Amino acid sequence: MADSTSKPVSSRLGDMFRALRHYNYRLFFIGQGISLIGTWMQQLAMSWLVYRLTDSVLLLGAVNFAAQMPSFLLGPVAGVISDRFSRHKVLLVTQALSMLQAGTLAALVLTDHVTIPAIMVLSALLGVINAFDISARQSFVVEMVENREDMSNAIALNSSMFNGARLVGPFIAGIVIAAVGEGLCFLFNAISYLAVIASLLAMRLKPFVRPTVEHRVWESLREGVSYAFGFPPIRALLLVIAMLSLFGMPFSVLMPVFARDVLGGTANTLGLIMGASGVGALTGAMYLASRKTVVGLGKIIVGAAFLFGLGLVLFSFARNLPLAMFCIFLAGLGMMLQMASCNTVLQTIVDEDKRGRVMSFYSMAFMGMAPFGSILASWVAEHVGVTYTLLGCGILCALSIIPFAIQLPVLQRMVRPIYRRLGILPEIATGLRAASVLTTPPRQD
Repeated sequence: MADSTSKPVSSRLGDMFRALRHYNYRLFFIGQGISLIGTWMQQLAMSWLVYRLTDSVLLLGAVNFAAQMPSFLLGPVAGVISDRFSRHKVLLVTQALSMLQAGTLAALVLTDHVTIPAIMVLSALLGVINAFDISARQSFVVEMVENREDMSNAIALNSSMFNGARLVGPFIAGIVIAAVGEGLCFLFNAISYLAVIASLLAMRLKPFVRPTVEHRVWESLREGVSYAFGFPPIRALLLVIAMLSLFGMPFSVLMPVFARDVLGGTANTLGLIMGASGVGALTGAMYLASRKTVVGLGKIIVGAAFLFGLGLVLFSFARNLPLAMFCIFLAGLGMMLQMASCNTVLQTIVDEDKRGRVMSFYSMAFMGMAPFGSILASWVAEHVGVTYTLLGCGILCALSIIPFAIQLPVLQRMVRPIYRRLGILPEIATGLRAASVLTTPPRQD
């Protein structure tokens, strides 16, 4: 048997980007990639603007709380809508509303009429939009990539796109803010939504067939909760994501404080730190894109959680920019490996008719727990300082994965029948290929 390393480089690269062979996914990848650069520019500009206006870590956390809390409250309802209505049309609506939100914010900043209450209201509005957008977008991947073998690659490429933008967006935003202020970052984000809207309109999709509704909304919610939290592997993965979001994600909220007060830097410093985190996350996403199977991701989830925690601990002690960038690179690498691996396994094992609801719980765990972590970390940083807060976040991230690591062998046995049914396990896939060879009639030359 030939070793996989003997394959030509072009072939290995083709495997890494194989999901792009699907026309609809390719359109989405390009449009969303452009839009996400604007999203990351807005995120960095928002953090810098709030901290510049208030000098308050607590208010910085409060704005993030307002932006993310709706995902926690509306996540289950968004999941039901994603399972009952056209995800394509839901995304068109959410992207158009997001463009309107960014345009309004740009107008307020550029005309010097921006206030903290206005920022809070607009952040909460974006949170409501994102609650529906995330669930529909996560579930829409299945419609764009019909070949299930390419599903894990598509999810990994999504993560690559997200973190490629995370690398470029903050870098550009840092330069723009230093030169002309935050307003143009919000304006570029508003314009960038045109790219993803155009890609959605250009797609060639099968006509949407609305599923027969057998239950009311609350019954569908109860069914989704029973399914997601009644199956231990799904429940465990959602808990891992929740802990990552609660203890780990607040580090991004504290970055403006660390960049300005600990490193003595400017918006450019913040852009470089966020960019280094993006490089680490992009490296992790590209590694996952190069994998051909979901088998073995459980161990990667465990190792990545420890790496994420270690990166945050080391980052908390950094006192110069190069060391801080290296440490946050490690944290970004661990965060992406953990988050994308959980997403991939969830998308693989979930039943299709419950996908929207399960992915809404995923967005609740990821986006919904983040506001609690942000407000808590901001409060702690106000009292003990940003350094000790980041140190505590890193330690808690590493400790929180221990229960999952202990349960991992049992969880692997539970998902094995699903992998067998899908032909994912190596021995099963090999057996199927061998059977197809044995049952194929010889060619008559």
